[in-house]
Amino acid sequence: MFLVLLLLVLIAVVTAVGLAGHGASVLGSPRARGRAAGPPLHALAAFAGAAAVAMYAWGLLLVAGAEMSSDGGAGSAPAPPCRMPGDEERALHVVGRSVSFLPLGFVCETSDGGDYTSEDVPGYVNPAVAVLALSAAASAVAAGYATELRARAEARDGGR
Repeated sequence: MFLVLLLLVLIAVVTAVGLAGHGASVLGSPRARGRAAGPPLHALAAFAGAAAVAMYAWGLLLVAGAEMSSDGGAGSAPAPPCRMPGDEERALHVVGRSVSFLPLGFVCETSDGGDYTSEDVPGYVNPAVAVLALSAAASAVAAGYATELRARAEARDGGR
């Protein structure tokens, strides 16, 4: 699982760099220098998407670290990420572990069928990913709408 997590981190980093580069190229194009709202919104969507993917990569890296620390050697039962200070009693009942990708976290499974998420991924990561992803989606929709309105106006004015 550790290698899969590292592969996902690599893919996320490459995607974030690609989205940031795309946003920069949109802003640098001659179309963006006009008065149209489409290109700046398009660039904003790319930058917000890049930030969301980068934040997700950060969370994946933290989960990979938690997975690596529970390698199955001596003293690994329960997994170190499942041993939270002040809650040692619950850690005694841990029978398994898994990774949750949405929301991102390291999950400790207990003998009574329940589970809990360790504190390896900071509380700001999942909300930040959600807000940035929604911002990217909203900006992309707004860019498409602005482009469509401009195309209709040009078609209407050009048809006279």
